[in-house]
Amino acid sequence: MNSKRHFLKQSLTTLFALGTAAFTVKTMAHKQNINKVASMTPRKPIVVSTWQHGIAANKAAWQVLIDNGKAIDAVEAGVRIPEADPDVMTVGYGGYPDREGKVTLDACIMDENQNCGAVAFLQNIKHPISVARLVMDKTPHVMLVGEGAQQFAKSQGFLEEHLLTAKAKKAWQDWLIESKYAPVINIENHDTIGMLALDNNGNLSGACTTSGAAFKMSGRVGDSPIIGAGLYVDNDIGAATATGMGELMIKTVGCHLVVEMMRQGMTPTQACKAAVERIANKLGDYKQFQVGFLALSKSGEYGSFCIQSGFNYAVTDHKGSKLLDAESLIKI
Repeated sequence: MNSKRHFLKQSLTTLFALGTAAFTVKTMAHKQNINKVASMTPRKPIVVSTWQHGIAANKAAWQVLIDNGKAIDAVEAGVRIPEADPDVMTVGYGGYPDREGKVTLDACIMDENQNCGAVAFLQNIKHPISVARLVMDKTPHVMLVGEGAQQFAKSQGFLEEHLLTAKAKKAWQDWLIESKYAPVINIENHDTIGMLALDNNGNLSGACTTSGAAFKMSGRVGDSPIIGAGLYVDNDIGAATATGMGELMIKTVGCHLVVEMMRQGMTPTQACKAAVERIANKLGDYKQFQVGFLALSKSGEYGSFCIQSGFNYAVTDHKGSKLLDAESLIKI
């Protein structure tokens, strides 16, 4: 009996020791990944953003960065540019309306300390990103929506404005003839500008803003204002933003997934690819969808990946600005 008890005691001790050792190895590997990223000489400052309208947005953000400004101020200043541009019909003023003819806006912002703010289903306010920033800075909340978001914006000095332009109104009226909801890949589905920046202090921040999918159901909210889905920042590792069909990013908490892949040692491009492949595998028939991720590491390395070809992103650093095509799962 005593020998049996001794054997059991020894076995439990051995199992506990093995478990502790495995946990220690895993923890050390995790810390090594963080230390590896932190020890790399960062390429800073740098700003990246989604789509061609990111070129103009990056220009405004870059001005903040080279003046030794903070990444959080840079990304807010940057995405305000397409928000105010009536020719960018997927963001802010001039954005496509919902099926009732109303322009409804979503946005979120996140800094290096995981402070974040968001607004959703906001109407008649041109700069949702700045309202989201004030939600972060001046309230105990993360997200305000609908009338509550609008009331808060007005209390902070924002003016109500009519956001449906003649061009967007005509597009909506043409759509009403058949009222068929069939978003066109890389046209109606590139419904965001997502921006990530690394400042001279080595801090990361991100912003994401959109008018959402064209002719969506009233009240629909996509991934863009949802922390972890359309945007995520971890100042130890990196940041990610997304574009495409927002429902798919929400279901997979896509941007958080990308950052976690980077934590495991993947490059930004590898992490974006892994996230896209996970979504594609779940979908099965993924060829009718578009999903794209853009990521920036703590060291200033950037990368992107998407399902369909045609997604591009803008990069601005000391070498200048450029527009790059993302790698894709489906090649033309």
